[in-house]
Parts: sequence; structure tokens; C-alpha cells
Amino acid sequence: MRNRTITAVVAGATTATLLLAACGPGFADGEGRPLRIALNQSEAHPSYIALDHLGEALAETTEGYDTDIYPNETLGAQAEALQLVSDGSVDMAVVSGPQLENLNPDFVVFNLPRVFDDVEHQMRVIHDPEITGDLFSSLEERNNITVLGGFTQGARSVYTDEPIETPADLAGKQIRVQESDLQLAMARALGGIGTPLAYGELYTGLQSGVVDAAENNEVSYFTQRHFEVAPYWSYTNHLVGLDYIIINSDLLASMTPADREAFDAAFTAAHEEHTQLWAEATQEAIEGATAGGATFSEVDDAAFAEPLEAMADTFITTDSQRALYDAARAAAQP
Repeated sequence: MRNRTITAVVAGATTATLLLAACGPGFADGEGRPLRIALNQSEAHPSYIALDHLGEALAETTEGYDTDIYPNETLGAQAEALQLVSDGSVDMAVVSGPQLENLNPDFVVFNLPRVFDDVEHQMRVIHDPEITGDLFSSLEERNNITVLGGFTQGARSVYTDEPIETPADLAGKQIRVQESDLQLAMARALGGIGTPLAYGELYTGLQSGVVDAAENNEVSYFTQRHFEVAPYWSYTNHLVGLDYIIINSDLLASMTPADREAFDAAFTAAHEEHTQLWAEATQEAIEGATAGGATFSEVDDAAFAEPLEAMADTFITTDSQRALYDAARAAAQP
């Protein structure tokens, strides 16, 4: 396999030292080379697999490009990876929506609950240049970053120690969320109280009662074994999460026309494969969690819809954001 993966860092080594060792000599414009990719997931994750296959495709169709993937936050957390792509120390990275929202508030639109009906709708919007073209190029001049597209995080729902049917069932319950105004407002719209908590502390938080509930996708629910301490999954489907794939703009511009065409084709294949891998992983997670004692149940969707959809009026504050939101909603029915 052409793809070369760095899986560990020598104890005590700094990120800067690792990068100096990994980068090697410079390359001239148009000269292919391995693309260094920062990833916060493991080698078993669909994102890693899709990017690994991206490297194989590039090795076959371009003049010298393939990929070096640095998984498990080897190069630091997503905020650090974002900066490394900006300055060219790293070529590509996978980052979540809130990271880009910090650079351009218009990215908030795709972080809103119910902006996407499902994964298929999300991928149709994210990879439609008529909708996202200006947004995805908006970071190039100031940050030297181009957004290529996205990998889904799947639909997120609520899980706790009892079934949930309406927002009233979450009244007074502490729901673990990420620390942001939007996430806190989302917890209120779900009927509960948002409680920021580090993801690594969530299992014990649910077990000890620090929080009563959490929200995530089925894959994380199963792989982190949260079903052991919160065995009732309720399909609120309040948010379809998204990771963005970013690349250094100078690098992208340096590709020859033939290599750029091949790169675009390989990336399209990668995000399509990722979506299929995610669907398979989701089904496996549901089966695994069910075998472990979890119960999956539907909710009164109409009861959740109004408060969740109303969040758009609060968080959309500009004409450009409204245009993005309207375009995304209009694409719900192809």
C-alpha cells in the first residue's frame, strides 16, 4: 500500500519536532508528493479508511501524489490542525463545523439543528458548488485554506436511562453538549439543560449522574460503550453532524491541471465511500448496542420539530446566512 501512516509519536517529542521530521525537503509547484493529513480518529474509523483509499487513487492517477495520514490527534487537536494547514506545515485536515465557524460565522448555518433532513440531504448540499462554492472558498485569501467538502457524522439523537417521547420528558435533565451557545440552546430546545462536559468524561458522567443524558450518533454511542450506562436511545434526530475536509490553498493551486482533475475525482470517490462506510458502521453499531442491552425507540417528532427549527431565527443573523439556509432547505427534495 502506498499510503504511509504515522501511528505514534516518540515519547517526549513535540509536535514541531514531529513535523520537521515528517515534512522533509520542499517541493516545487506542480510536483507531486505525499499529502500530510491530520485526523482526530483512529485507523478503524470510516474517515481514515476513505482517506487511505484517496491516497491509493492519487498514487495511481497523478504524478507523484498520495497521502500520509496522522490519526488519533497525533498532530494535536483540531484547532491546532487548522492552523497547521493554514501555514502549510500540514496539507490537509478533517475538522468539525465549529472550528470553521470561528473563521467565518456563515458556517454556523450547517451546524444548526434540522437544517438537514438526513445524511443523503446533507451530502447533496455540501457537495453542491452552487450552494457552497462561495462559502468553501471564503477562507482562501485570509487563512490560505480551501474547504473541499465534508464527511458526515451521521444523525444525532438523545440517549439516557429512560425512553424519551417529547421534550417534556427531558425537563430538568442535564444533557451533555459541546461548549457553545448553539449547543446550549439546542439542549433547551430538546427540553433539557445543556451541560458542557469533556467527551472523555462522559461515560463516568452518565454513570455517576453528573449528567442525565447525552446526544450523539449511533457509532459513538456503541464504540464508547455509552449504552452500558444510558441504555435508552430515542430518535430525536435533531442534528446531522458534519466534518469538513480542508486543504492548504497554495498547495491546491500548485497542482497541474491534470493532477487537479484527478485529485477532484479521487476526493469525490472518497466522500462517497465514506458515506457508505458510515451507513454500514451505523447499522453495526445499532446491532452491537442492542445485543448489549440498549433499546432504540422513536419519538413524537412533531413535538421536537418546532423548537428545534425555531433556532434558525435566533442564530441566523445575516443575509448570506439566510441565503445558505434557504438553499439548503430547498435541496431537501431533489
